[in-house]
Amino acid sequence: MRRFIFLLISLIFIISPNQILAETSLDSYINDFYSKSNEASKILKEIEINLKEGSRKNVCSRQREAARLGLLANKSLIKAYEIEGTEPPMKTIKSSQKRWESILNKC
Repeated sequence: MRRFIFLLISLIFIISPNQILAETSLDSYINDFYSKSNEASKILKEIEINLKEGSRKNVCSRQREAARLGLLANKSLIKAYEIEGTEPPMKTIKSSQKRWESILNKC
């Protein structure tokens, strides 16, 4: 029985691929962009729901947190474009930047 288990484990290591798929820095920045922008949007949606329900609890602090995340997401997106070697859509990014800064400075 021990020989069978040893043989099975040996076969798994021999047959399985030796290369591990590593996340590139481009993937890292893209993932960071999506995770931060999704989290920021989620926070803003929660704030909207709370306001519709009549609660203003922690609105400003959560709004500022969403704005900070949005601004960091933009920076990650710009980095991803730089790594890719392509020109980022600066008009769109600047527009997004202004929107997040506006949210950050409103409270």
